[in-house]
Amino acid sequence: MAWTQNYDPFGNATLSTLTAALPVVSLFYLLAVQRVIAWRAAVYSFLLAVALAAGVFGMPGSMVTAAVAHGFLYAVVRILWVLLAAVFVYELTVESGHFETIKASIGGITGDRRLQVLLVAYAFGAVLEGAGGGGAPVAICAAMMVGLGFKPFDAAVLCLIANTAPVAFGGMGNPIRTLVAVTGLPEMQISATIGRILPWTAVILPFWLVRWMVSTRETLAVWPGLLACGLGFGAIQFFWSNFVDASLVDIVGGMGTLLWLAVFFRWWRPGTAPPLPAGKVLHAWSPFLILALLVVAWGLPGIRQWLDSTSWKTPVPGLHNLVTRVPPVVEKIHTEPAIFDIAWLASVGTPTFLAGMIAGPILGLGLRRTFEIFLRTAWRMRFNALAILAMLGLGYLTRYSGMDAILGLAMANTGWLFPFFGTLIGWLGVALTGTDAGSNALFGSLQVITANKLGLSPVLMASANSAGGVMGKMIDAQSIIVACAATGLERKEGDLFRAVLPHSIALAILVGLIVMAYAYWFPYLLPSAR
Repeated sequence: MAWTQNYDPFGNATLSTLTAALPVVSLFYLLAVQRVIAWRAAVYSFLLAVALAAGVFGMPGSMVTAAVAHGFLYAVVRILWVLLAAVFVYELTVESGHFETIKASIGGITGDRRLQVLLVAYAFGAVLEGAGGGGAPVAICAAMMVGLGFKPFDAAVLCLIANTAPVAFGGMGNPIRTLVAVTGLPEMQISATIGRILPWTAVILPFWLVRWMVSTRETLAVWPGLLACGLGFGAIQFFWSNFVDASLVDIVGGMGTLLWLAVFFRWWRPGTAPPLPAGKVLHAWSPFLILALLVVAWGLPGIRQWLDSTSWKTPVPGLHNLVTRVPPVVEKIHTEPAIFDIAWLASVGTPTFLAGMIAGPILGLGLRRTFEIFLRTAWRMRFNALAILAMLGLGYLTRYSGMDAILGLAMANTGWLFPFFGTLIGWLGVALTGTDAGSNALFGSLQVITANKLGLSPVLMASANSAGGVMGKMIDAQSIIVACAATGLERKEGDLFRAVLPHSIALAILVGLIVMAYAYWFPYLLPSAR
């Protein structure tokens, strides 16, 4: 039986909006104010969302159950599997003792902590985000930085902030493809527009990261390296997204920046550590090299097409095309699809896990010991898994119950300021769902509809949803939990959330101002205006 979403159950838009916001407000309050353990905060907020969806917004109980099951399955296949495999690879390098060589090899490029952040969190993190995302950039890079001697909390904060500029092109351009699917706009116009918004933040981020670590004076002392990093990645991001494609922006940008910085740091500031034998360095880095190669291979068009064909897809019983969205959220009546997609082989977690199983014996651990480390890692992350399940259940409930649309409509009623607040809609979407693609799926159509009503560029506002969304990535519960799990900061999720929230808000505001500038003062610089 079909069900139509109700965007004003109280007959009062303000009260309905405040009610729809309760699960999100609850999560933020429990984490940031009450300092509740993340898995408990996520579970409590999830249960609140269940009660509101059924009791206030009138969603049938069978649909509530189906939406939760849909979110849980997605969490297991697309999120938990990736996170577990990523932490597993890192644990192998630590267990085998080869992480000391990895640390020394980075020290061979530069022993300066301020510059090591750029190599690991910024550049290498972009490669991992482009190859698959799904928590791997934060998990792997934060764990690596702890091994390099960074304090766990500092490593977590830095990796969360760094994992922003690459997110819109993450997962081989998956957020871009999602926008195309829900808006019908040309892929290259969206790619090019995002590629003209985010490079500005890419230039700023190295300075932002290092300034959080040290004083302004110490930051300015290494300004050539920071500028070289930001300009290098920003230039590649702009060029590739505008003139090549949306799939390899982050991988090419991250690898290109790593090579560029390795050369630049040798010329501008010589390495402070003695060089290591190339064979020893290659051996120590082999798990991450194998990981990168396999993940990139998994994303190649021909292989990806075959892998997708192996996944088992079936409509979610009692949910698929039975939830109806209506104007003003959509231009015309639209039924929401809901497909169980069990894609273990296609998931980026699979090549990551295989990389670990291959690398373990190469590092001298043996196949049995390697698998034992995997099982130990899985047990250690059990509460993190519970939190992620609850968060994805909450995210899917907000989508299918219509609570997401109510929040989006509230921000859409901002008139001339919509380019700014529309950007914040994307930010809110990622904070809710944990993924830029998820935010684009939720609000991409709304952005285009509102842009057309206000006489704005629909390409710009669809792109703004994705570009603004990347700044919400650092505060979504999934990312916070991943960062804490990777750095051994369990039970510190609330502290970490409070630490990154001001950065998330400030950077989202910056992106909003950039979008406003393109909308009203420099529209001729948009690709759609050519």
